[in-house]
Amino acid sequence: MGDVSVVVAPSPVLHTPGAVAGAPGSPDAAVAWHYGDPFGEQKAAAQRVAVVDRSHRAVATITGAERLSWLHTITSQHIAALPDGHSAENLDLDLNGRVQHHFVLTDLDGTAWLDTEAERGAELLSFLQKMVFWADAKPVAAPDYAVLSLLGPQVGTLLGALGIDALPEVYVAVALPGGGFLRRMPWPGDDAFDLVVPRADLTAWWSKLTQAGAAPAGMWAFEALRVAALRPRIGVDTDERTIPHEARWIGGVDEHGAVHLNKGCYRGQETVARVHNLGKPPRNLVLLHLDGSADERPATGDDVTAGGRTVGRLGTVVDHYELGPIALALVKRSVPAGTELVVGSMAAAIDPDSVPADDAVQAGRAAVDRLRGR
Repeated sequence: MGDVSVVVAPSPVLHTPGAVAGAPGSPDAAVAWHYGDPFGEQKAAAQRVAVVDRSHRAVATITGAERLSWLHTITSQHIAALPDGHSAENLDLDLNGRVQHHFVLTDLDGTAWLDTEAERGAELLSFLQKMVFWADAKPVAAPDYAVLSLLGPQVGTLLGALGIDALPEVYVAVALPGGGFLRRMPWPGDDAFDLVVPRADLTAWWSKLTQAGAAPAGMWAFEALRVAALRPRIGVDTDERTIPHEARWIGGVDEHGAVHLNKGCYRGQETVARVHNLGKPPRNLVLLHLDGSADERPATGDDVTAGGRTVGRLGTVVDHYELGPIALALVKRSVPAGTELVVGSMAAAIDPDSVPADDAVQAGRAAVDRLRGR
């Protein structure tokens, strides 16, 4: 992948009293990491209702009558017949099936909306624009729109503030008065919603939602719930070698995945099909429990070792209000859950419930065995 330098302007929501910005140089430096009560904010997001400023995400639009059929041919998800007002997660892969981009797509009223990580936005848009050729599809950046997220089982108490009659189902979007839309997501919790709103109205939406009862919560809260839900973040929990099977992105829209296994004609499809039918991924995304007695936390990208041997790569590291210090990691499939691991100077253990089942026989492998009389 080419290097893309992206400097995101600090969010105006950082002027909220108590807001503490993400660490300089981190993916979340432009927004609040917390507002003074990190664990209280996580509890609000898990048990009540909280609003998170994710306005540093890159937003783009695609217009044109062939926007979905065209995008269907170059990405991993089955979206050619995506109904109006519905969403899907999607990947762009390279020729070897390695993940280049992950984005969320929402098609509403003749426009397809895409949002992704800030540092990935320019490169994703460039790729899409180069792939248009003769299709009736026009991808353009939409920097004048921003993302907020609502989390928690009491989001329904905000219907009046949102100006809608009912909350949508998972991956369904509804238009908001004044522009933008609200969509329901299957993560980082059971009750998760994104608002894509005009950036000029960002602080007004923030004030409206917090005055209606949503607790201000920083990206720390969002990341803690995301890690506990085993949902990867591209560029943080993935590296240049990651394939979709490793990162739990396999599955159609109904399965809350980003790679449909029964569609063809997209870059990297051969690797996806080969691993699904004949092989297994070399690594698995797992949840690590870290020894909280250490003074410092390991860093994203650190080696995960066992007996002095590197067996994986550390992704997001975060302190969870119930689980303590946890992390996502890509660990070799051959490493058993009970293996004593070390990351940095800290002991770590794989959560056994996070290890994918590895005993299924792939259809392709079974067919080969039948041909060989096994």
